[in-house]
Amino acid sequence: MRIVFIGCVKSSSIFLQKLIEMKEDLVGVVTKAESAFHADFVDLGSICRDNNIDYIQIQHVNDIQSKKYIKSKKPDLILCLGWSQLLDEEVLHIPRLGCIGFHPAELPYNRGRHPLIWALVLGLEKTASSFFLMDADADRGRMVSQKYVDIDISDDAASLYDKVMDAAVIQLGDILSDFKKHKVAFIEYEAEGNLWRKRGKEDGRIDWRMSSRGIYNLVRALTKPYLGAHFIYQEKEYKVWKVREIYRKGYENIEPGKVIEVFSNFNFIVKTADGLIEVLECDCISIEMGSYLM
Repeated sequence: MRIVFIGCVKSSSIFLQKLIEMKEDLVGVVTKAESAFHADFVDLGSICRDNNIDYIQIQHVNDIQSKKYIKSKKPDLILCLGWSQLLDEEVLHIPRLGCIGFHPAELPYNRGRHPLIWALVLGLEKTASSFFLMDADADRGRMVSQKYVDIDISDDAASLYDKVMDAAVIQLGDILSDFKKHKVAFIEYEAEGNLWRKRGKEDGRIDWRMSSRGIYNLVRALTKPYLGAHFIYQEKEYKVWKVREIYRKGYENIEPGKVIEVFSNFNFIVKTADGLIEVLECDCISIEMGSYLM
C-alpha cells in the first residue's frame, strides 16, 4: 500500500516514526521547511533523510508543485496527520483509498482549533483520539477509528498530549492493517457536534475574579510546551506555568486579586472569586503581601 504522508508538527514526527518502524511503503512525505504558525513545528526533512525517504518542502498543500509531487507518487492512501491547511477536492481524490486525517477530540464534537487546550480549559473529564476519512470540511468525514482518553485533574497540556498520542499510534497501526485487509469498519454518527474557535491572547489572561478551578484549568491548559497563561500587574505581563488550588476557610470577605502570602518572587498565594490559588511557578515578580494583582 503506497502511502504519502503530510505533516509538520510534533505529532507528525511521532506518526512518521511509527510508520517507519512498521516498515510501511512511504513513497513520499509532504512537509514544511519552517513554520511561524505552529508552536510545535518539527522538521520532518531530517527524519526522511536519515531513513532514505523522498520528501518535498512546500508552503501550501494545494499549490501546483505539491499536487504534481503527490500525483507522481501514485499513492493508494494519504495520511494527513498534523497539518492545518485544508486539502482541496483535487488532492482528496488523488489516492485510490482516500485521505486519513487525525483530530485529538471526541468527534463529531469539539471540531476546530486547539482541542487539547479547550478540553483542559473547560475541565472536561475525557477526550478522544479520532481518525477519519477526510472531506472538504475541517474535521469531518466518515470516522475510521476513535479511542477515548480520560483526563485526570492532575493532567496538563504535556501529559494529556502524551496520553492521546499513546492511543493514536496504536490506532494508526490497526487502521493500516484494516485497509490492507479491506476490512475498514466505519463508525457511524448522527450528531452535528460543535466547532471550537481559534483562541486569542486574551483567552490566556488570568482574571483573579475567576474561580480557583477556572484559573487552575487555564494554567494547566497553556503550560509548556504552549505559551503559558498570564496576568497583568502594573502594566507588565507575567507568565504563569504552575498553580494549585488551596482550600482554606476565613477568606470569604477578601476581595479577588489580593496577595495573601508571599514566599518568593515566583511563589505566592492570591485570593480568587471563591477561594485561594497558590502560584508555584511564574515569571519573577516583586510583590508584597496585601498587594492587588488587578
